Amino acid sequence: MKFKILLMAMAIGGSLLACGEASNERAGANEPDELIGKASPVIENGVMTPEVLYSFGRVGDLSVSPDRSRIVYQVTYVSIPHNRTNSELFMMNSDGSDKKQLTASNFRESQPRWIENGERIAFLSNESGSSQLWTMKPDGSDKKQLSDVEGGMDGFIFSSDETKLLFVMSVKTVQTAPDRYADLPEASGRIVDDLMYKHWDHWVESVPHPFVADLSDGKLVNVRDIMEGEPYESPMVPFGGIEQLAWSPDGKTIAYTCRKKTGKEYAESTNSDIYFYDLESGETRNMTEGMMGYDVNPSFSPDGAKLAWLSMERDGYEADKNRLFVMELATGQKSYVTESFDYNAEAIEWGDDNRTLYMVSPYQGTNRLFSVDAVSREIKEIASGKHDYLSVDLIDGALIAKRQSMSQPAEIYRVDLTSGEVTELSFENKPILDQLTMGEVEERWIATTDGKQMLTWVIYPPHFDASKKYPALLYCQGGPQNTLGQFWSYRWNFQIMAANGYIVVAPNRRGVPGFGQEWLEQISGDYGGQNMRDYLSAIDALAKEPYVDEERLGCTGASYGGFSVFWLAGNHNKRFKAFFAHAGIFNQEAQYLETEEMFFANWDIGGPYWDKSNATAQRSYQNSPHRFVDRWDTPIMISHGEYDYRILASQGMMAFNAAQLRGIPSRLLIFPDENHWILKPQNGILFQREFFRWFDEWLK
Repeated sequence: MKFKILLMAMAIGGSLLACGEASNERAGANEPDELIGKASPVIENGVMTPEVLYSFGRVGDLSVSPDRSRIVYQVTYVSIPHNRTNSELFMMNSDGSDKKQLTASNFRESQPRWIENGERIAFLSNESGSSQLWTMKPDGSDKKQLSDVEGGMDGFIFSSDETKLLFVMSVKTVQTAPDRYADLPEASGRIVDDLMYKHWDHWVESVPHPFVADLSDGKLVNVRDIMEGEPYESPMVPFGGIEQLAWSPDGKTIAYTCRKKTGKEYAESTNSDIYFYDLESGETRNMTEGMMGYDVNPSFSPDGAKLAWLSMERDGYEADKNRLFVMELATGQKSYVTESFDYNAEAIEWGDDNRTLYMVSPYQGTNRLFSVDAVSREIKEIASGKHDYLSVDLIDGALIAKRQSMSQPAEIYRVDLTSGEVTELSFENKPILDQLTMGEVEERWIATTDGKQMLTWVIYPPHFDASKKYPALLYCQGGPQNTLGQFWSYRWNFQIMAANGYIVVAPNRRGVPGFGQEWLEQISGDYGGQNMRDYLSAIDALAKEPYVDEERLGCTGASYGGFSVFWLAGNHNKRFKAFFAHAGIFNQEAQYLETEEMFFANWDIGGPYWDKSNATAQRSYQNSPHRFVDRWDTPIMISHGEYDYRILASQGMMAFNAAQLRGIPSRLLIFPDENHWILKPQNGILFQREFFRWFDEWLK
């Protein structure tokens, strides 16, 4: 159930225990009169504040023109007073020159794509009330609405000759009470007969389907659902997007990702497949039949002779190694091209030679760029450093990639394939960054209790003075098998923690990708085990430093990180003076029956608590944090969202109630309108203010 966060091009499956940022932020109802655009925050003494953090422009989707000379990209801005966001489109040359803003409204423009050989740009906009397809000239003029589909569309891809459009639209699959009883039009009760009646943050009454339409005189005609009558979803909810669908270069075939299961079978399995839909015959073929884990993100080679995709081997294991596969379509022969590479493949892009693929991969604590030869299987590192690459696109002689770090939000870069030189292009946030003083981010390797070496990120306060003593916060990563790289977050932002005077200690404990499969997989079935000792090894090592005040240590985290906080609260031997947990599991027995994607609990916890013969499951439940409440002795704050159907808000409420009943200083921050994340701007600001109010109260 983990969310492989921030690599937008390859979202695969639901995320139990993630702690990243969402791309599907709900809009506020309060529409502003003024334009929501780039902010000019008041910055005093170079210090990051929540208001400054929410002033950064968030660089999103991008597209390279057919002649590879221009880049169109999306930037999202936040309005704290109006409690909403707005997305605009920009264009620049591929060397970063001649930047232009193409749209300026409070309608959300997104997913820009070049069409008509670079003469126009297609994009989604909610200007007409729902998300529809529009086009415009590259200077932003001559806007035209192309679609008017009921309920709007979620993503689109033109066929190579641009005579057809593939797009995603929701299809109702569940009969509601008013559907069943016409005389009860206001009845709100939901009638449930199977599992997966709720997912992530919504009640499942519809699913996304791929639709295809012909283009005639600038309009969509002959619209048809290529999965008509099927109750399955494609792309896969909640994180799959248009990257899970693809056109063949000849425009005759649509490849799509689907887990053709419903109810209990869906809840217990990760077995998705890549399907080919033949436009002429209407026939569908399963191209990955017999491959039992996630198979996602199909990508045709430029000549149409090969298909690349990402594949996991084992059914039910959503954190299995993400492998890169290539199929020769003429023969059906499949090749596991990253077999010798002990790390995940993520975002992928074909090279012009029809044999080279470029990919993002988490490696040794950062997301790096690699090239892969699909024939020889040779893998070469292209770009690394103290930052994370998020996406990859191809231009002549170079890659265009989004990149972020713990000290800078995502920007667009050019990576030269010959020299390896990396050049920033977008500079969206330079005016704000130039006014801020960031803390140093140190890469430190720490010995674990079993003799391993563990990469731990240490983030120091700005203007750090080694002669002083500072409070420190242990950060517990979510996932649990979720990369702890150089990520930039609008909730778990290490630089704002450092700006508030804290040293942040963020260990890549057992279960984190990027250090090989053995390191990754150790955590499964061992919650409360070695990874907890890894946490303590990290904070103990830093507590020995003369500039860390071991009497002012705090601990925080979300999701599995929240589980970690709850567990450590009963097993920390008085190391910490305050805890803060968001969206964490408190009672694993209750969690097993409350969550939706059962495959995660069955794999990582071991199965149901009533299976007394299952030693792994019984060990997991014996290590549930709620079993150690009798040892709680430290102030704890808990936050949770009531739209969180992955880890129900009852988990946070139980933990808070336990602390209150035990007489432990405690506070609950509950969000009635948030899911596993915190998406609304004012709620995000509230979270930051309460986070620091709590730790400042107990650690300063």
